[in-house]
Amino acid sequence: MALALTPFLPTPAFAHASDRGHVLLLPTGYYLVGGAFAVAVSFLVLALLPPAVLDRVWRRRLPLFGLSNRPRMFTSLLSFAGFALLIVAGIFGTRDPLSNPLPLVIWTLLWAGFTLLQGIFGDLWSWLNPWYGPWRIASRVFGPHADETRPSRLPAWLGFWPAFVLFFAFAWFELIDPAPDDPARLAFAAGIYWLASFAAMLFLGYDDWSRRGEFLTVFFSMVARFAPAERLEGRLSLRWPGAKLLAAEPLPASGTAFLLLALSSVSFDGLSKTFFWLGLFGVNPLEYPGRTALIGIGSFGLALTFFLLAAVFALAVFLGQRLAGDDRSFSDNAGLLVWSIVPIALAYHIAHYLTVLLVDGQYALVALSDPFAQGWNLFGTANMMVEAGVVAGARSAWWLWNVQAGIIIAGHVLAVLVAHGLAWRLHKHASRAALSQLPLTLLMIAYTIFGLWLLATPTAG
Repeated sequence: MALALTPFLPTPAFAHASDRGHVLLLPTGYYLVGGAFAVAVSFLVLALLPPAVLDRVWRRRLPLFGLSNRPRMFTSLLSFAGFALLIVAGIFGTRDPLSNPLPLVIWTLLWAGFTLLQGIFGDLWSWLNPWYGPWRIASRVFGPHADETRPSRLPAWLGFWPAFVLFFAFAWFELIDPAPDDPARLAFAAGIYWLASFAAMLFLGYDDWSRRGEFLTVFFSMVARFAPAERLEGRLSLRWPGAKLLAAEPLPASGTAFLLLALSSVSFDGLSKTFFWLGLFGVNPLEYPGRTALIGIGSFGLALTFFLLAAVFALAVFLGQRLAGDDRSFSDNAGLLVWSIVPIALAYHIAHYLTVLLVDGQYALVALSDPFAQGWNLFGTANMMVEAGVVAGARSAWWLWNVQAGIIIAGHVLAVLVAHGLAWRLHKHASRAALSQLPLTLLMIAYTIFGLWLLATPTAG
């Protein structure tokens, strides 16, 4: 309800401050062809490779050291205390989104930066989750009825739909709302969400709501499956990136929709600023009217992007089943193969938010040293000079584009690897597994071209 009412609160409109502001003049056609070729060659190599060879590679693990779970409550309480201070800074601090730490921490350090860390180091979120520590205290105060061992009141048939709805609301607030960076507005939305989630955990059970209702925990746990770092039975070890995805269980339709939304929302964030998208609705990109004037168009586009991706993915899975002569349940196949979307979603997330992380990450370091704009210097970074030139100029454009393009292509190649590994779980014969993946590979090739085009095409706003 709070997220639904936020558009009606009058407030100045702030835009993301460090989005790409140049038009790429590199020969992008060669990159598009090269990226598509790399994904296609990966599919052909895997089609000829014996499944047992790759399976042995995926199973390799390098044990490192033991890691206790005891500090988890302490780190969670510390995270909650930091979150509470950020809410206070959002309400009583400066209204400048580049000086107030709340929008910088949530949009830059958490959403852009922490997702990257989660995809590399594994499930760090379980240690920094700001609900776990307060819930443990509340469970001891209120008795066994709040304990995580009691039966959940969250109906099984709901699946991941609560998390899906909340994730869609989050994406709408970030991409469509007129002022997601306004500190007071963001503090209100984030505070209400924390309280509502905490109440749901107490009433419905911590485990079930965290796994199926709280969208950040659901999203970060899915991303963590890609990470090479793995904690198993109290011991940290290293595996190949994406290896844990091959052992995942098929997701229900709601879980499949959630993962597809994670990819489609980031894709629409890039698409919504392009000259092409704005031209479809008669908007002059050189006279950008602001986010308030585009709420209807943006809401339609966010939903349309998800439904188009879901439809194309479903078609690819269905055609793959037909080619392989597979009579298994479509939902089971889709729920298993959708795990191959994780490398693509993570790659798009990193590539899309790279410029934001590089520039706004510096602003965040400055703001955290002086959260209330009182002249403090808590961490010695308050007087640090922000170098915005790291993403400006011809030289920066060259290396930035190559890094982003490389990340997207690598994400799709890894997705092909994971998809083949999952297909071998469904089909005993390697030829059928390869045939079943042909439509999905064509979809990945098309999405590679689309992602590289998004990075290169002119944008507004």
